[in-house]
Amino acid sequence: MAKKGNRVQVILECTEHKNTGLPGTSRYITTKNKKNTPERIELKKFNAVMKKYTTHKEIK
Repeated sequence: MAKKGNRVQVILECTEHKNTGLPGTSRYITTKNKKNTPERIELKKFNAVMKKYTTHKEIK
């Protein structure tokens, strides 16, 4: 039986990686509370391809 609530899974994708033209992508899956944060989230996460911390934004 599935849980009911306001938490949803979101995918975060690196914004800086797209501009470089390097192969591959950096994506993370996390959850957020729709009720508290209805807008798209933006977090600093580690990009293994570029080997540095970059800004990841919610996609969908």
